[in-house]
Amino acid sequence: MSATFAAAARRLAGSAGAVLGWTPDAFWRATPAELAAVAAAITGEAGGQAPPARATIARMREAYPDG
Repeated sequence: MSATFAAAARRLAGSAGAVLGWTPDAFWRATPAELAAVAAAITGEAGGQAPPARATIARMREAYPDG
């Protein structure tokens, strides 16, 4: 199983670097959800989730005011 994980991680890291310009550090710090969101945006797949409501975004902006 670890050889399969290693091979998959190597392919994903290479793709993230080539397509997104991510460094290895950025790839390994990204969550699986972040990587999936980027992949969905690139492929045009919705991922089965509706966008967050305006009120949800407002709460997030208030909770994380990092600009």
